Amino acid sequence: MQARMQREDELEAPAGPHSLVGASVSKGERAWGEAVASTREKSPASFDQWFSGVQFDGLTDGVLSLRARDEFVRQWVEDHFLPTMTEQLREQTGLSIQVRWSIDVALERPVANRPVPFAPVRPRSLSVRPAAPGEELPSGVHPVAPEAGRLAAAAPPVEGLNPKNTFANFVVGPSNQLAHAAAMAAAGGGGRRHNPLFICGGTGLGKTHLVHALAHRIREEHPAARIVYLSAERFVNEFVQALQDQRMNDFRARYRERCDVLLVDDIHFLAGKTQTQEEFFHAFNALHQASRQIVVTSDKYPQQLDKMEERLVSRFQWGMVADIQAPELETRVAIVRKKAQLEHIELADEVCLFVAQMVRSNVRELEGTLIRLAAKASLLGHPIDLAFARTEIAATTTARPTEASVEDIQRVVCHHFKLRSTDLLSKDRHKSIAFARHVAMYLCKQRLKCSFPELGRAFGNRDHTTVISGVRKIEHLRSSDPEVRAHIEALERKLGAAD
Repeated sequence: MQARMQREDELEAPAGPHSLVGASVSKGERAWGEAVASTREKSPASFDQWFSGVQFDGLTDGVLSLRARDEFVRQWVEDHFLPTMTEQLREQTGLSIQVRWSIDVALERPVANRPVPFAPVRPRSLSVRPAAPGEELPSGVHPVAPEAGRLAAAAPPVEGLNPKNTFANFVVGPSNQLAHAAAMAAAGGGGRRHNPLFICGGTGLGKTHLVHALAHRIREEHPAARIVYLSAERFVNEFVQALQDQRMNDFRARYRERCDVLLVDDIHFLAGKTQTQEEFFHAFNALHQASRQIVVTSDKYPQQLDKMEERLVSRFQWGMVADIQAPELETRVAIVRKKAQLEHIELADEVCLFVAQMVRSNVRELEGTLIRLAAKASLLGHPIDLAFARTEIAATTTARPTEASVEDIQRVVCHHFKLRSTDLLSKDRHKSIAFARHVAMYLCKQRLKCSFPELGRAFGNRDHTTVISGVRKIEHLRSSDPEVRAHIEALERKLGAAD
């Protein structure tokens, strides 16, 4: 009993923000310090950035007590550092380690020392804090002027951002909520921050809007953050120009050293450009190792990028891949209303609904239709009522009335697989029926550009995630299974003849 009490005393560490340094430390504190030092060696910049928001409160009988400044810091440290550290503590102490967390907003520090994902990397010191008057700081603690951060000049403006593309102006729906949440987290808005963030989706669905919104949010909260936003095409052009002008050192410094956040639109433009991919690969590695946020957009998933180096594709999948699909009807109505509000256009609810029903392909076309209606109405001095909207949209719409409907595709699929139309809408999960149902969903998605929630409703009120799974399954089988490919091509010929 006495030996156990002695061990507990040895393992209990005194609380305090600088318990890792000092002349006298307990066994538990030493074990923690060794685990900290070992983990920090692997990634000093990332470690310093996140652990400055964490305080060690003690290690008693296998219970490791830690405090975090907020839930975001706790989650990141728990995911990226603690598994390795707790294993080291177990080996050193012979105890099974359990972590007890608490959140303490009082750990918030002056601006000069507050760890943010977008601040320049600090020197490799274990702790950084301002010194009190006449205080002699322990080894490893470096004094910092309290006002240093407040006097830091703001970074230059970010080129190419649309001031209207903010999170406040982005309409969230089932088709884009994952990408929106991931972008918010990447901007420091809470939640797990994924790095890199890869946003993919078709043209005009809001990828660029989210990237701009992310940049605006970071600029608001961290004016000194060095944000680089550009298209992949511009990256290629700058690389070629740097080669011609023999300024590769400046080019590399811009993307590897003088950058806290890198935002690249249309990364698929790098396909086939071997030298540029090589340069982007090294820039990506430098930023990622320094825990600098990277966000890229593409019209395809990473694994679908043709002529892209495998090592780049692999890195794009390290973090979060968030897709954006065509918006469902409710979201399209909300987008029309938001756009009308921003442009000060008076629009009745019935007109909003009609425009949303007629334009289904993407957000850009939806907004363009609304602007055309407003411009024509202004020139003619005519209100935008339902009759006016019907006439104008009909005049600019292509031969969409003859396009096959969801019901037409379902009927053709049922005839091809010799099923009843009710089978596709039923809950029957028999292999043959489920396969035909997935094929019908895939064809509807490809030909009609319906949103996943709309297809879910059209196929027996299924959840949109079920539709996503079915469509992706057929996409994979079409490229890998000749029999499936033959079925789909036969159906496409039948639908083409029907059109």
